[in-house]
Amino acid sequence: MKSTVQDLIERRSCRSYKKDQITEEELYSILCAGIYAPTGMGKQSPVIVVMQDPEDIAALSKMNADIMGVSTDPFYGAPTVLIVLANPDLPTHVEDGSLVIGNMLNAASSIGVGSCWIHRARQEFESEEGKALLRKWGVPENYVGIGHCILGYRDGEKQAAAPRKEDYIIRA
Repeated sequence: MKSTVQDLIERRSCRSYKKDQITEEELYSILCAGIYAPTGMGKQSPVIVVMQDPEDIAALSKMNADIMGVSTDPFYGAPTVLIVLANPDLPTHVEDGSLVIGNMLNAASSIGVGSCWIHRARQEFESEEGKALLRKWGVPENYVGIGHCILGYRDGEKQAAAPRKEDYIIRA
């Protein structure tokens, strides 16, 4: 079995997905990794919305693409989109949500599921259309979008890591 550190070193973002849906067991494992991420003062400010319906994902993809000013799919055809939102009343909400996404990205990689962090969730859920989705899901309207974790099976080879910059670590 590979070590956690090796899994972290080998994880790469996936930007090309097969159409096959991930299994419920894989999804559960990834979500568990997210909900056990550290949060400021243990307050657990984030929530995770799971989207697997292709029509719902297409609608969210269009919102995201419109914000970015493109007509391409920002979710790269991934069959699962996890949206992380957090309670802005807690001072560590952005960091908390970021750790949730990081845990899910790393967990996905460790079990052979491709993943990628997609931005613009904040702008999506500041919009009236985004606020309507929050109401539909029962999420308080003041929650802010932290990011998306897209999931699916990689279509193609994993890319090699870019070389690490020389001054990444500074000893004081």
